[in-house]
Formats: sequence, structure tokens, C-alpha cells
Amino acid sequence: MLNKELINYFDQEAEKRDAWRAQNWYYHAVLLKLMRFIVPEGETVLELGSGTGDLLADIKPSRGVGIDMSVKMVEVAAQKYPHLEWKTGDAAEVVLGEKFDYVILSDLVGYLDDIDRLFASLERVCNEHTRIVITYYNYIWEPFLRLAEFLRIKSRQPLQNWLSARDIENLLTLGGFEVVKHGKKMIFPLYIPLFSTFLNGLVVNLPLVSTLGLIQYVVARPVSRDKKEYSVSVVVPARNERGNIRGAVERMPQFGTYQEIIFVEGGSADGTYEEIERIEKEYAGRKNIRFVKQDGKGKGDAVRKGFSMAKGEILMILDADLTVRPEDLPKFYRAIASSKGEFINGSRLVYQLEDDSMRFLNILGNKFFSIAFTWLLGQRLKDTLCGTKVLFKKDYEKIAKGRAYFGDFDPFGDFDLLFGAAKLNLKIVEIPVRYQARTYGYTNIQRWKHGWILLKMTLFAMWKIKFI
Repeated sequence: MLNKELINYFDQEAEKRDAWRAQNWYYHAVLLKLMRFIVPEGETVLELGSGTGDLLADIKPSRGVGIDMSVKMVEVAAQKYPHLEWKTGDAAEVVLGEKFDYVILSDLVGYLDDIDRLFASLERVCNEHTRIVITYYNYIWEPFLRLAEFLRIKSRQPLQNWLSARDIENLLTLGGFEVVKHGKKMIFPLYIPLFSTFLNGLVVNLPLVSTLGLIQYVVARPVSRDKKEYSVSVVVPARNERGNIRGAVERMPQFGTYQEIIFVEGGSADGTYEEIERIEKEYAGRKNIRFVKQDGKGKGDAVRKGFSMAKGEILMILDADLTVRPEDLPKFYRAIASSKGEFINGSRLVYQLEDDSMRFLNILGNKFFSIAFTWLLGQRLKDTLCGTKVLFKKDYEKIAKGRAYFGDFDPFGDFDLLFGAAKLNLKIVEIPVRYQARTYGYTNIQRWKHGWILLKMTLFAMWKIKFI
């Protein structure tokens, strides 16, 4: 049941909305920048509580539909943006007969009398990959917002529900969704050149200070309980790993509707390529083995080469040194096939490490990047540099398409994939693995050189993720 008082309020505000928006342009600019980071251009987008349509139009969807309770608001939106579709009514009851990539509820939940009813109704407009994006005011700002209304700095609004992040997460859980990530933005809603940018771009991201952010946001996904079966491509980058090729093939369990092992050989000096050729002939008819010589350099380049050849719906990386056991790959498959996550990352730092498997300084480096990435991506990560990573091919293709956003200088490919997965709002889940010492060959990692490159990538990503 729609609230008639709210409808009357928004009908009266419709003609003034653009003037208030112009007066508070800085707040809306920061909100739009955040939404453009979360919602890629060219997706199908449904906005509930779309007002006069500015946010939906500025996101530039391939198809955009806005629903609002106010007839006047919808009329203004239709006049301004006739290329999008606008509807009047109760968002929990409007029947659209289609599903969307993104559903946006921006500054809406505070006005709702029955939030869980709306969340429960969202299933009808969601496919298994839909992302729900919610923004709402931080309740500690209520006295300041009331003061701003009294001073006529912002429009006077009806009393709202003041919800914490935990309240929203609980209501989403009741509606059949789980939170992928959340955060806060903006601690100074007025524009003062340089000063506002410093506070809202840098200071707001600091521990404790971030709790003061005016704009709270949540990205959630539908919880799927269906387990499907998929085809799988396991990419094995191999340079000077001749002694591990047979083990990678022999020890690989069979899983998925179709499985292929793709070796990408990177200019070895120990006969690795010839060993791959020999093993492929030996296992012909029993194992589906494909192989190719690498054009470029580095593991990251090898992984991209292998992924470009892959026929499977699920892509996996297995390091040829076999420090992560091939026998563990079915765990990764089960996690992604049952929708426990959409990007499955190995974690070597849960179980006890074998002697000589990881040097002390490498452990410290891994722990540093773990803390940095948990803060950067808004999802907990314990081991960013484990080579075993699993994702759907369709998601990898989106990551590859948007690679320029973060730059293209990761020698291993781990950060490249993690950054891309976070940008796509994929649910990242970690699988603990037992990390073993090498039994053949030597590591190709140059600790200081590559560590410096990874640190630069982290700092660069900080500007692209946090300082938006």
C-alpha cells in the first residue's frame, strides 16, 4: 500500500527537484561517481524510486526502466529522458516481465513502510547474476541534515527510517540476497576546491573516519541454491617445469561435464615443451590435453593466452610447480558450481605450511597484501598471491574488456584478476589449500623486483577504487 502523504510530498517536490539538485550538485556528483564505478555503462538497469530520472540517465544503461510512486516525478523524468522507460506505482507490485543486470535503490529505503516486502519482491526482476545496489543516509547525520533543511541548504523531507548496515544486511537476507560488499563515502557534503576532494577522496577512507561517511552503500546478489554442472578448462602456465608435467596430468581428478588441460609453455630451457608433447601423445584418448607456446613473458601473459584458447565455461589456474595440489581443484569446482562464490581464490595461509614451501619474507609480503586488499576491495582476502584462481569464462571476458581501468602491468595476473572481479562486484570466496614445497626446479619469482611492481599496482588501484 502506497503512502499517500509521501506521494503528495513528492508530487509537490517534482517541479523543484532540479533546482535543489543544482544547489546540492556536489553531493549528487559524488553519488554519481560512486554509482558509475559500481554499475558499468551499457548494462540493463532498473531503478526503484527513480525520481526525475537523472541518476538512471547518467549511468547510461543499454536499457533503463525507472519506477516511482509520484506521477509528477515520472512525468518530469519522461520529458527529460524519453529514451528510457518510466512507470508510476508501487515498486513491490509493478509487473515488468523482464530481468535486469542491476537494480538500484538510491536514497529510497529510508522512506519505505515495509522494506522486507520490497526486498522479497525483487526476485522477479533478478537473474542469477543480478546485482542489487542500495544507497542510503548514515543515521549519525540526521541532526546535521535537519539543520541543513532549517537553513534551506537542502529540501525539507519527511521523517525517514534510519538503518544501519547490519539492518540492511538482515533485511536482504530475509529477501533471499547476500551482501557482496559495502562501504561509506563523503564526510564533507559541501564543495570547497581541493579541501573537499582531500576529505572525500582521501580522509574518508581512513579507519574509523570511514564510519562517518554520509553516503552508505551496499551491493548484494541473489542467493542461489541450485547446483549445476559445467565444462572446465584448467590452464597450467609452465616454464622450466619438465619434471612436473606428468604429475599435473596424472594427479588431475576428473570433474565437470567436460575437462581440458591447457599447458602454456613459456620458453623453457629444460625441455618442458617436448615433455608436454610426449605426455599429450601418451594420454591421448584418456585426457584432453592441449598446449601452446607463449608469445609474451610472465605468468600473467601465459594465463591470458590459455584463457583465450579455453573452451570450458569455468576457467581454472594451476601452477605447474604443483605447490598447490591438483587433487584440491574439485573443491574449487564445487564452490563455484554451487554458487557459493563467483571468484574462487586459493588461500595457502590457513593450514600449516610445509618446510621450505614459503620463505619468511614472502609470508610477510602475503600478509601485507592480504590486509591491503581486504581494505581496498571491501571483501575479506587472506592470500592474494595464491596462484590457484577460478572464475567463469563469461566473467573473465568482462574483466579483460575492462582491463584498461586498472592498467596492464601485473606480471603474475593475480592482482589483475582480483581487481577486475571486485570491479564487477563478483562474490569472492577463498578455499584453504595445503601449500607444499617444490620437488622439481626453481621459482621464477624475483622477490624484490616483482614485489615492487605489485606494490605499485596496489597503490594505483587505491586511487581507482578508494579515491573515487
